[in-house]
Amino acid sequence: MNPDYANYFGQLFSTGMFGHINVLNFVISTVMVWIMVHFLYYGRSKRRDFYFTFLLIGIVIYFLVYFMIFVLEDLKGKTGIGIGIGLFGIFSIMRYRTDAMPVREMTYLFSIICMAVINALGTEISFVEMMVPNIIIVCAVALCEAFLLRSKQATKLIQYDRVALVKPECREQLKADLEERTGLSIDHLEVGAIDYLRDTAIIKIYYTDPGANAELNTTIKPKRADWEKV
Repeated sequence: MNPDYANYFGQLFSTGMFGHINVLNFVISTVMVWIMVHFLYYGRSKRRDFYFTFLLIGIVIYFLVYFMIFVLEDLKGKTGIGIGIGLFGIFSIMRYRTDAMPVREMTYLFSIICMAVINALGTEISFVEMMVPNIIIVCAVALCEAFLLRSKQATKLIQYDRVALVKPECREQLKADLEERTGLSIDHLEVGAIDYLRDTAIIKIYYTDPGANAELNTTIKPKRADWEKV
């Protein structure tokens, strides 16, 4: 075996470093991201596309920050602030142009980016100091999922054709007609835009359905990418 590789592997087993790369921190970062994505996000959403995106972004951001900050020692003192600004500048102009990312998924994306950055910068601190922010972030996400997003009430936008029933005094009759047509038990409803030229109105109904697709249910004219996933 090449002596250099022997030294690298010896260093890996003794210190968790492989040359300049902190393998232990990388493993911890990837495991924490996987726990958040697999058990907290995917367990509720079942979206494999975002599962793929979150895991890869967590890995890529870790190495991007780590190499810019710790490997490029000559630039460390001169452009540290510039690198940080540039990194977040990249994500401020990065757009998912095919489909708009929902707020919940964007929150997960930002949390995963922050975890990867924290772990990449945690080379010079103790193991406990690095684990505390990771555990706090994962626990905060778990608590928010458990208590703030536990409501099973879903919403749906409906393009309604009986404009005469949108009057306030006909609200119960309107609700009964919608329940008969949709087969849903409606808790309450809201009347939105009314088009008297086409005799249609946009109505938002609230009903109980834990398996409803929130993003698709609030779209009047879904894109091809939306119904292809159904």
